[in-house]
Amino acid sequence: MYKRVFSAAFVTLLAGHAFALDNSVIRQLEELEPEEQLEQRCDIEAMSRIRSEQSGFNPDKVIAYTFSPPDVDGNSIHASGAVVRSRGKWYRLKYQCETGEKHLKVKKFDYEMGALIPRNEWQKYYLYD
Repeated sequence: MYKRVFSAAFVTLLAGHAFALDNSVIRQLEELEPEEQLEQRCDIEAMSRIRSEQSGFNPDKVIAYTFSPPDVDGNSIHASGAVVRSRGKWYRLKYQCETGEKHLKVKKFDYEMGALIPRNEWQKYYLYD
């Protein structure tokens, strides 16, 4: 559980960095275990893509495992049970991501935005403001 809490906090901190992989972000990613590096890098990519491609969205948080654990295979992750928070609202999210060996360069990324999660369901899924 500690790993997941750290993971969520890490992505939230990165939300304020305009998703650039500056040296500080790279150092933080390199301190993580490889599977966490992969998940974090892909969560950052999800926020970046959604911000630039979805009108009216300003994501500040992605959690890859809310509805189901992500499937990880080497340098790829398929997060079919993910969520994204934008402007104080949570939405379902699915993404597939492939990175290079060091999990810093995203080679392939696809995502699908899902439905708004009603506020009365947040507690059930450990979502928050």
